[in-house]
Amino acid sequence: MIVIDKNSIETEVDYEAGCTFLVDKPLGWTSFDVVNKIRFALRSLYQRKKFKVGHNGTLDPLASGLLMIFVGKHTKIIPSEENHDKRYDGQIKMGVTTESLDREYDEKDPMPYEHIDEEDIQRAISTFLGDVMQEIPIFAANKVNGVPMYKLARKGRAFKPRSKMVTFHDIKLLGYEAPLVDFDLTCGKGTYVRAFARDLGKKLGTTAYLYNLRRTQISNFSLDNALSIEEVCQSINQRQ
Repeated sequence: MIVIDKNSIETEVDYEAGCTFLVDKPLGWTSFDVVNKIRFALRSLYQRKKFKVGHNGTLDPLASGLLMIFVGKHTKIIPSEENHDKRYDGQIKMGVTTESLDREYDEKDPMPYEHIDEEDIQRAISTFLGDVMQEIPIFAANKVNGVPMYKLARKGRAFKPRSKMVTFHDIKLLGYEAPLVDFDLTCGKGTYVRAFARDLGKKLGTTAYLYNLRRTQISNFSLDNALSIEEVCQSINQRQ
C-alpha cells in the first residue's frame, strides 16, 4: 500500500493506480466532506466526472483527527483495511448529557457528580476492558429498515435500540478536573466512543457525554504524520 503523509508528500504518485492519504480531519467536517474535497481535486486533475475515493472509518463532525483516504485502485482494499484498531484522546463531561451524546445538541438531564473521584473513575474504566456489549447511539449511521438511525432520530421517530459486541483494548485515565474526564482509549472496529462516555457515566451514577474527541492512530498509522486537507489538495493541484 502506497501511503502519502508528511514524510512522503513529495513522492510522485499515479493516483489512478492508487494511494492512501493520511489526513487530519478538522472539527465541523464530515468524513464525506473530506472525501468529496479530495475527489473534486482529483476530478479536476484528470478532467473527468468520476474518480474513486473512499475512507475506512467514519469520524463524526464534532470529532477530529486521523482519516485514511483511499484513492484510485486503492479503494479496492478498503474492506481489508476496515478492521484496524483505533486510538483516541478525548474528554467526557460528567453530570449532564445530550440527545446525540456529543456537543451537537443542548445539554439536558443534569445529575449530581460531586461524589465522583479519580479512584471511582479508574475502577469504572477497568470494567470496560475486553469484549463488551454496547448499545448503539441513536444518532448513528447504522440502519433500521434501510434508513440510517440518525435520520430517524432527527425526525423524532422511535425505534428499538440496537446493541453490538465491541472491544476495548486499553483505556487510560489521563486526569479528572470535575466535571471533565481526560482519557486515552484504544478499541476495535465499530466501537462508539460516545456510547462509552454515556455508559461510564451510568457506572458512576450520573449522566455523561462525549465533550471532545480526537483520533490519534489507526493500526500503526499516526496522526503525527497526517496531512491537512489543504496540503493534500495542494499536492494534487500542483500536478496539473
